[in-house]
Amino acid sequence: MRHFFLVGCAVLLSACSELSPQTYSSFEPSLVPEDFFDGELTAHGVVRSRSGEVIRYFNADILASWKDGVGTLDEWFVFDDGEKQQRVWTLQPVGNKVYRAAAGDVVGEGRLEYAGNSIFLDYVLRIPYGDATIDVSVDDRMYLVQPDVVINESRMSKFGVEVGSILLTIRKLSD
Repeated sequence: MRHFFLVGCAVLLSACSELSPQTYSSFEPSLVPEDFFDGELTAHGVVRSRSGEVIRYFNADILASWKDGVGTLDEWFVFDDGEKQQRVWTLQPVGNKVYRAAAGDVVGEGRLEYAGNSIFLDYVLRIPYGDATIDVSVDDRMYLVQPDVVINESRMSKFGVEVGSILLTIRKLSD
């Protein structure tokens, strides 16, 4: 009986192990931020409630550039209700395949790490909520599926409870 208990605990612990970009280090094509996020890109996505219901959709134009190893992603969003938002990301290298990520509506700094065909970006986003704002943790996972196409899934949580998600496609436009 003790043996079954230990095996069960090991299975549960392995099921809870956290994925990282290194999980995808052998996947191709390789997603290198400086290569993919350079030039003009477009994004198209949906925002879902915690139940999975689509509550908004959006399109975005992105202008990305790099200077002295620091990346700038200037994102312009247009939502289905006509709302417009701009977010400007600054990506600064801090280690091997690791960047510090900052933007005006990001609390503190985010962390971007990449390997293989994946990029993981974790940050806290301050979003409007009624007459105030709330801070939600965002776990972005991006996967290069074609040389010019990234699939991005984002999970948003508050106090460890998922409150919504975003699913989008990012396409690099021809140079």
